[in-house]
Amino acid sequence: MEKINNIIFDLGGVILNLNYQLTSTAFKKLGAIDFDKYYSQKEQVELFNFFEKGLISKDEFLLSVQKIFPKEVFIKEITQAWNSMLLDLPDKRLKLLKELKKEYRLFLLSNTNEIHISYFEKQLKLAGQLNYYRESFEKIYYSSRINLRKPDKECFEYVLNDNAIKPEETLFIDDSIQHIKGAQELGIVAYHLKVSECISTLFPDIIQSKHH
Repeated sequence: MEKINNIIFDLGGVILNLNYQLTSTAFKKLGAIDFDKYYSQKEQVELFNFFEKGLISKDEFLLSVQKIFPKEVFIKEITQAWNSMLLDLPDKRLKLLKELKKEYRLFLLSNTNEIHISYFEKQLKLAGQLNYYRESFEKIYYSSRINLRKPDKECFEYVLNDNAIKPEETLFIDDSIQHIKGAQELGIVAYHLKVSECISTLFPDIIQSKHH
């Protein structure tokens, strides 16, 4: 690990607290049947992939999701249910990023979409954290804005090439195993963050300080 110069972080479930089950529950309360068939942490239907890649608009996405329901559901209700999974960003993680930034180049790479970006950035702003969050990373990459998503190799290659960084000198931290495998195929050093783990407790365990 002494060779690591760069760290790429996932957002949801790594930096920002996330609970997919809350969105699943919210959709079921609205009357969606078998919502987990359409969307989960491990896989999702093309509609969600297209939205995460920025290939369809927010309105197109919401109108398509509306068709999942057997009865009429308002767009506002769907939006609220969709955002239910997004929770808080603990200050201790921002403090950790500030310390890590002194020794490593930090990047963020998230599979996300315009509805979620708008919502969590608004929440961070209300908490007085938005600027702190943005300043924690050299660059922030949202899938809907680069039209690429993990675990596709083109997505990782985009970040590596855009910053002229080497895969073997780069650590990637994500909570989805399929993304970890995608990064490893390119030679990136990848760490799968388990549900019971937090990045605040990972360091300096998985990275030796450059001072030693």
